[in-house]
Amino acid sequence: MAQCVQSVQELIPDSFVPCVAALCSDEAERLTRLNHLSFAELLKPFSRLTSEVHMRDPNNQLHVIKNLKIAVSNIITQPPQPGAIRKLLNDVVSGSQPAEGLVANVITAGDYDLNISATTPWFESYRETFLQSMPASDHEFLNHYLACMLVASSSEAEPVEQFSKLSQEQHRIQHNSDYSYPKWFIPNTLKYYVLLHDVSAGDEQRAESIYEEMKQKYGTQGCYLLKINSRTSNRASDEQIPDPWSQYLQKNSIQNQESYEDGPCTITSNKNSDSNLLSLDGLDNEVKVDGLPNNFRAHPLQLDSSSDPSNSMDGPDHVKFASSLHETKKANTGIIHGACLTLTDHDRIRQFIQEFTFRGLLPHIEKTIRQLNDQLISRKGLSRSLFSATKKWFSGSKVPEKSINELKNTSGLLYPPEAPELQIRKMADLCFLVQHYDLAYSCYHTAKKDFLNDQAMLYAAGALEMAAVSAFLQPGAPRPYPAHYMDTAIQTYRDICKNMVLAERCVLLSAEILKSQSKYSEAAALLIRLTSEDSDLRSALLLEQAAHCFINMKSPMVRKYAFHMILAGHRFSKAGQKKHALRCYCQAMQVYKGKGWSLAEDHINFTIGRQSYTLRQLDNAVSAFRHILINESRQSAAQQGAFLREYLYVYKNVSQLSPDGPLPQLPLPYINSSATRVFFGHDRRPADGEKQAATHVSLDQEYDSESSQQWRELEEQVVAVVNRGVIPTNFYPTQYCLNSYSDNSRFPLAVVEEPITVEVAFRNPLKVPLLLTDLSLLWKFQPKDSSGKDNEEVKELVTGEPVMIGTEVISEFLINSEESKVARLKLFPHHIGELHILGVVYNLGTIQGCMTVDGIGALPGCHTGKHSLSMSVRGRQDLEIQGPRLNNTKEEKTSIKYGPDRRLDPIITEEMPLLEVFFIHFPTGLLCGEIRKAYVEFVNVSKCPLTGLKVVSKRPEFFTFGGNTAALTPLSPSASENCSAYKTVVTDSTSVCTALVSSASCVDFGIGIGSQPEVIPVPLPDAVLLPGASVQLPMWLRGPDEEGVHEINFLFYYESVQKQPKIRHRILRHTAVICTSRSLNVRATVCRSNSLEDEEGRGGNMLVFVDVENTNTSEAGVKEFHIVQVSSSSKHWKLQKSVNLSENKDAKLASREKGKFCFKAVRCREKEVATQFSEKYIFADIIFGNEQIISSASPCADFFYRSLSSELKKPQAQPSVHAEKQSVEDAVRLIQKCSEVDLNIVVLWKAYVVEDSKQLILEGQHHVILHTIGKEAFSCPQKQEPPEMELLKFFRPENTTVPLRPSVEQLSNLIKTSLHYPESFNHPFHQKSLCLVPVTLLLSNCSKADVDVIVDLRHKTTSPEALEIHGSFTWLGQTQYKLQLKSQEIHSLQLKACFVHTGVYNLGTPRVFAKLSDQVTAFETSQQNSMPALIIINNV
Repeated sequence: MAQCVQSVQELIPDSFVPCVAALCSDEAERLTRLNHLSFAELLKPFSRLTSEVHMRDPNNQLHVIKNLKIAVSNIITQPPQPGAIRKLLNDVVSGSQPAEGLVANVITAGDYDLNISATTPWFESYRETFLQSMPASDHEFLNHYLACMLVASSSEAEPVEQFSKLSQEQHRIQHNSDYSYPKWFIPNTLKYYVLLHDVSAGDEQRAESIYEEMKQKYGTQGCYLLKINSRTSNRASDEQIPDPWSQYLQKNSIQNQESYEDGPCTITSNKNSDSNLLSLDGLDNEVKVDGLPNNFRAHPLQLDSSSDPSNSMDGPDHVKFASSLHETKKANTGIIHGACLTLTDHDRIRQFIQEFTFRGLLPHIEKTIRQLNDQLISRKGLSRSLFSATKKWFSGSKVPEKSINELKNTSGLLYPPEAPELQIRKMADLCFLVQHYDLAYSCYHTAKKDFLNDQAMLYAAGALEMAAVSAFLQPGAPRPYPAHYMDTAIQTYRDICKNMVLAERCVLLSAEILKSQSKYSEAAALLIRLTSEDSDLRSALLLEQAAHCFINMKSPMVRKYAFHMILAGHRFSKAGQKKHALRCYCQAMQVYKGKGWSLAEDHINFTIGRQSYTLRQLDNAVSAFRHILINESRQSAAQQGAFLREYLYVYKNVSQLSPDGPLPQLPLPYINSSATRVFFGHDRRPADGEKQAATHVSLDQEYDSESSQQWRELEEQVVAVVNRGVIPTNFYPTQYCLNSYSDNSRFPLAVVEEPITVEVAFRNPLKVPLLLTDLSLLWKFQPKDSSGKDNEEVKELVTGEPVMIGTEVISEFLINSEESKVARLKLFPHHIGELHILGVVYNLGTIQGCMTVDGIGALPGCHTGKHSLSMSVRGRQDLEIQGPRLNNTKEEKTSIKYGPDRRLDPIITEEMPLLEVFFIHFPTGLLCGEIRKAYVEFVNVSKCPLTGLKVVSKRPEFFTFGGNTAALTPLSPSASENCSAYKTVVTDSTSVCTALVSSASCVDFGIGIGSQPEVIPVPLPDAVLLPGASVQLPMWLRGPDEEGVHEINFLFYYESVQKQPKIRHRILRHTAVICTSRSLNVRATVCRSNSLEDEEGRGGNMLVFVDVENTNTSEAGVKEFHIVQVSSSSKHWKLQKSVNLSENKDAKLASREKGKFCFKAVRCREKEVATQFSEKYIFADIIFGNEQIISSASPCADFFYRSLSSELKKPQAQPSVHAEKQSVEDAVRLIQKCSEVDLNIVVLWKAYVVEDSKQLILEGQHHVILHTIGKEAFSCPQKQEPPEMELLKFFRPENTTVPLRPSVEQLSNLIKTSLHYPESFNHPFHQKSLCLVPVTLLLSNCSKADVDVIVDLRHKTTSPEALEIHGSFTWLGQTQYKLQLKSQEIHSLQLKACFVHTGVYNLGTPRVFAKLSDQVTAFETSQQNSMPALIIINNV
C-alpha cells in the first residue's frame, strides 16, 4: 500500500468516534447560516479536543484518552441511499488528483528505475469518506448517537419553550416506531442544551438571564451559552480570518461538485442505447442530508454494465456536454465561511466542545459503561449456553422459526435491543470509542463466543472484526494481531451476510494494520480478495493499493506491481475515473516499456491514447498512438489498421483545434534520411530511334565507388589540361547526384531553372498500406537580389505571385504493407539564392476497405483519387541527415563528433549553359579492330552559349573526331561510293608491289609532345555552341583489340562564354558499352637483310615478316577477311615492296586460316626524315587490291597514333644504376640502339558478313609496333601464362650488384658482316695445285658510336665430322686484323682463300670481335654469321 498521512494508530481512533446528534430550532439554524454553515458544520473544525481527558473505568482505574474527537451531525431521519454514497465516493476520488509538480519517488528495483507517486491521497479521501458515510446498523453501535445537542437561539421569543419542543422532537424520533433511523446508542440519550447568542445583533443580558434559567432547569452540566457572530458580515473585508471549514466541506458535502476540474462533464454515449443518461438505483427522490435538500440523479461518470469500454471513444458528434446533468451548482467558490466569526468566536466554539465533552459526554459514557458492566456482572452467574439460545429462538418475539441450516446460510438470527449479548457488544463499543482497548478486547472476545454459539453470524463477524482491531491497538501489544479473526470476519460478511460494505471496511482496516507490520504480501492478497464485479471503483482502488504493496516489499515485485496497476487502470476506466485510469496505465508503462513485450506495450499505449483523448489531453493521446505505430509492431494487420485509424482520428481533432498552427510531425511512414539522394539537373531523355542520349548521371544508377573515382580522375585530367597542367586549388569534382557516399561537406551548387530532384526513401512498417496524398517537399529559401540583400521566405507551396521555387506535388503515393519505396520530388528554382530543403509534407491516410476493428468503422471516403481514402491528416516529416563521423584530429578520435551533411542545402547560382549529347548510329557490337563511323550531335538546351568543349576518356584509342584539318577528314559516307569509313584513292594495277608514300604529323591528330592524348578537343565550328543550336560531328570508332564487353567512359567538358565565379565548368558523362568479337591476330618480326646494297648504296635493308591469322569463329556471321593493304608508319623506315613469293594478289582468309607476308623495308631518305625531334611520320602503303587507303589521313592515322600513344604510355622497365656505372649504362644503351627499330605496321582489312541474308562489308585495321630486330610483336596483347607455384626459398641477399651486360643478340647486332665472292670458281687443279680465290669481307658498323673490330681468320678446332661436310681450306695473309669503324661506316677487307680440292666450301668462318672504342675490355663477343657462305670449286 502507498504511504498514508496518518499512521494506523491514528487512523482507527479517528474512524470510530463518539457520535453526537444536533437538533436546531429554525432561528438557531438562521444564525449559523449567516456564516454559510449549518450548526454541525460550524463545530466540525473544532471537534478534536486539544488536551488529554480522563475518565474512570468500571474498576475505578483512571483511564487517559488522547486526541479524542467527536462527530456532531444534524439528525437525518432517512438512511443515506447506497446510490448517494456511491456518488459521493466517486466524486471524492475524482476530486482528488495527484498534485501538479509533485516529485515522485524513484524506486530502483533490479534494472528498473520507476517514478512512482509515494502517496495516494484519492485513496485516503475515499477511505475517510467511506468510513464516515457508513450507515448505522443494528449489529454494532459504534456509529450510533450517544448524545443529542438541542440548539435554540437567544433571540427567540420563548427559548425555554423551544428547548422543550426540541426535546420532545428528539424523544419522538428516538422512540417512535415510525423512525427506524437514526440509531441511538442507549434509550437514555444524553440531552445537552445549547443556547446560541448572536453577539452583534442580540441582547446579551437577555441571553444571560435565559442561560441562568436553563442552568436551573437542566443543571450546569447539561447546558451551555455559545456566543457567536461577533461581527457583522459587511465588515468581512476589514481583516482576514482563517477559514478552517473549507477542507471539511469540500470533502464531505454530497452536494458539492467543485471537485470537478473539467467544468461541464462529458458523457460518452453508448452506441447501443438511445438515452445519454443512465439512471442508477432509481434515485430521483429528494433526500434530506445534513438538513439540506438534495437531488440525486445518475452519476455522470458511472457507466452501466452494458457499456463497453472499447466504445467509449467516438467521433465528436457523439460527445455531449451534459450540463443538464447537474443541478444548478451553488457557487461556493466565492463564499467565505464563518464571515461573522472572529478568532474569539473560534475560541468560544473550541471551549464549547471541551465543556460538552468534559461535563456532558464523558461522564455520560462513564456512567453508561458502569451500568452495562453491572448488568453483565449480575448475569455472569447465569449459564448462557445453548439453552439461552434455543430459548430465544423459540420465544417467537424476534424471528420466525428457522432450522439450524437455514440460520447458518443467512446472516443468522436477530437480537432484540435489550438482549444481554448486545449489552456486551455495547459496552465493548463504548470502551473502544474512549480508547479503552483492553476492556474492549475482552468484551468483544466474550461477545464473539456468544454470537458464534448462537450462530448469529453477522454479529459474530462484527465482534471478530473489532476484537482484532482492539487486540492490535492494545497498549504494549500483549498479544499478536489476530489476522485470522479478520479473515473470518471478511469471509462471513462477504459470503454469508452478502454485505460488501462491511467486508470492505474490514479489508481497509486489516490491510493498514498488515502494512504497518510490513506484511505487504498478506496485505496485497487481502486487497485482491475483495475485488469484485459489484463495484469498479472499489476494485480499482484496492488493486492499486495491492500494486503498491508489491512494489514496497523488501525485494520489490515490479512486474506484479505493473500488472495490478493495469488491472486497476481498467477498473478505474469502467468506473468512469478516466484520469486515474490514465495515471495507472502510465505508471505501469514504465515497467513494460522497452522490454520487448510489444503486445503489452501496444495495449497500454492504446488505452493511454484513448483515455487521454477522452480527457481532451490530445497531445498525450497523439504521442501514445504514435508509439503503437512506430515500434516494430507484432499486431495483426486488422489491429494495426484499427490503431492507425484511431491515430488519424485523434490527430485530426488535434489539428482542428489549431488549424493555423505549425504542421505536426507524422510518425509514418519511416524515412531513411541517410538514404536521401539529391539530383541536380533534368531527367535523361529516352532513346529516340537511332538517336541515343548520353547516359550522364541519373537516380536510376547505383553508386559505384570505383566508377566515381574514375570519373573524378577524368575530370581532374581535363581540368589540368585546361589550366596548363595545374589543377586549381579551389577545384572540386562536379557532383550531380549526392548520396550517403558522396562528399557532402560543401554546399552543393544548383543552377537556376534546372530542377532539383530529391529521392526520399520511405518504409511502411505496418501490415496495412499507407496512402500519402499531396506529397511535396518543404523548403526554406533566401533569395539573393541584385543588391545582395537576403529576404527569407519559408513556404510549403506558393501559388499566385511569381514563384521563387516551383514545387512538384505527387497527388497519390501508395506504400504497400511492409514495403520500402522511394519517392522522387522535384523543385524548380526560378531565382538565385540559398535553398534549404527541410522535409516532406503530405496527407497521411489509409485505404478504405480495411476491416473495422474495435468497433470503429472507417469514416466515409473523403477523397476521390485512384484509391479510396478513409481518413487523412496533413503533417510533415523532417529530413535530418547526420554527417560522417569525424576522425582526423586526436580530439575527434577520442570524442564522437559528426561533420555537416549539406546535400539538402543547395546554393542556386546564375544560369549556365547546358549540353545534351546524342549518339547516332552508335554500334553496340564490333569486331576487334573494326572501324565504324557514327555521328555525335551536340545540343545546347540552355539560354547561354557554351565553349571550350572537350572530351576525355581513359580509352582514347577507341574513338576519334578526325584530324585537325578538313583535308585529312574524309567526306561523309554518302559521298563515297563504297561507303568506306576510310579515305580511298583508286590506283592502277602496275604500282601494286611498290609502296605509295605519304607523311603526316601527329600534331595534326592531337598527339603532340607532352600533350595528354586522353583529352580531345571537340572541333565545334567557331568553337562556340549558341543557345538552342545543335551540331552533328562524325565520330569514328575502333573496336578494342581484346574481345569481350568494354565499358568506355566519355566525359564531355564545357564552359560558359561568360565566366561564372561559382561554377567554372560543367561536365556531361556517357558510358558506352561495346561488345567485341575476335577478328584477326597479326604477328610480325623484322630482321636484317644480308644484302648490303640498296638504291642508295647505304646499308640498312630489313625484311619484315607479317603473319595474319583469322581467329574469328564465325559466330558474328563473318564469311572471310580480305587483307586489302599493309602500311608502315615510322620516322626512319618505310616498307618498300612486297617480296611475297605467291602471286596471289587478293589475300583472302577464311575461318581459322593464316596468311604470311614478307616485305622489304628500307631507311627513309634524309630529305624525308626531318630533325630527330620532328613529329613527322612517313606512311608507306602496300596495296593488295585496286584501292589505296590513304593511311596518313583520318581515321586510319588517328587510330594508329592513338594506339602508338597508348603503347608509349606503358611503363618501360628501367633498371636503376649508380653514378659510377653511368658510362657502362651509356655503352649498353648504344649497343641496344643497334638492335632497335621503330617500325610500325598497320594491316587494313575488310570482312564480308552475312546478316539477315544481306552481305555487309566491315572494315578495320590492326597495328603492330616493332621495337626490336628479331623479336616477335603482336597486334593484340598476349595473355600471360600464370607461373607455376614454386617452393619458397629463403636466402640472404648479397649486396653485389650484377654488372649490366648487354645480351648476346644485342651485341651481335653491333657489326653486320657480308662476304662477297663468286658463287662458283673454276680452277685447273692439274695445272696449279693451289686455288686462290679473292674474297671481300664487308664490315658495316650499325651503331652510332666508334667500334673496335678484330677479325680473326684462324679456324676454330672443330670436330672431324664438320670438316668432312664443308671440306678444309685456309685463309692466306694476315690471320688477324684490327680495325676501328666510325659511326655507321662500311669497311671492306680483301682476303684470299686457298683451296686444294674441288668441292663445296663454307667461307663463313672468319670470327669478328667487336667492342666500343671507349670501353676497355667490356663486352667482347664473337660475332656469329647468321648464314653460311657456300662456294663451289670446280676443276677445269
